[in-house]
Amino acid sequence: MARPEPIPAYEDNYIWLLRDGPATLVVDPGDAEPVIARLGTTPPSAILITHHHGDHIDGLPTLHVRWPEVPIFAPDDPRIPIATRRVSGGDVLEIGPWRFEVIAVPGHTQTQIAYHGAGLVFCGDSMFSLGCGRLFEGTPAQMLESLDRLATLPGDTLLCCTHEYTAANARFALAVEPGNAALGQRAAQVASLRASNAATLPSTLASERACNPFLRVDSPEILQSLANHLGHLPKGRVDAFAALRSWKDGFR
Repeated sequence: MARPEPIPAYEDNYIWLLRDGPATLVVDPGDAEPVIARLGTTPPSAILITHHHGDHIDGLPTLHVRWPEVPIFAPDDPRIPIATRRVSGGDVLEIGPWRFEVIAVPGHTQTQIAYHGAGLVFCGDSMFSLGCGRLFEGTPAQMLESLDRLATLPGDTLLCCTHEYTAANARFALAVEPGNAALGQRAAQVASLRASNAATLPSTLASERACNPFLRVDSPEILQSLANHLGHLPKGRVDAFAALRSWKDGFR
């Protein structure tokens, strides 16, 4: 299996590059320059877009002018003006040697999608390692359902999210579930990787299910932490998730 390469962009973004022989995929090119620096004059086989935010699409105009024949797959959202094919949850893409299923994962935005295939998932800003995206447009119920959907993927699936937030997410995760031994090991691994300026991604779904508090809203320790934080127990899974996300929004 070809291993995806995270290309740093801006302050903490990653643009994903996947190669298999002559076939190449680029995912969420918020900046064209790092992509061109990697590929030179060779066009990618396709470009995949997960959602409309500028740090995920601002490189498209330059790349489209440079390689107008390259297909661009994107959600059906007018805020993404450049796309050759609009896709939505349930669609299947055949690109070179790869087959990807499109998964609807609203919450961060209403039209956010993920691409699952080739043993990995490009999930944009829906799930992060040890965290999840902010709710800019969706509801807690939508985001929880999206994360639950991603969490059902095979445990060895590589999680390719688009920001280097893992160290900050680890601090919050340890605050809400300090007794989680797997989380402690992951946090130590993340600290070591960041000390050498290495990427903490991709992660695996198995690791996220064991460590990511937003996939673990049923954990007794997390529920007790939420009760201590709120002054009362959450009323259900959605309430627990909403409280957890709100806590993270103000966590420093």
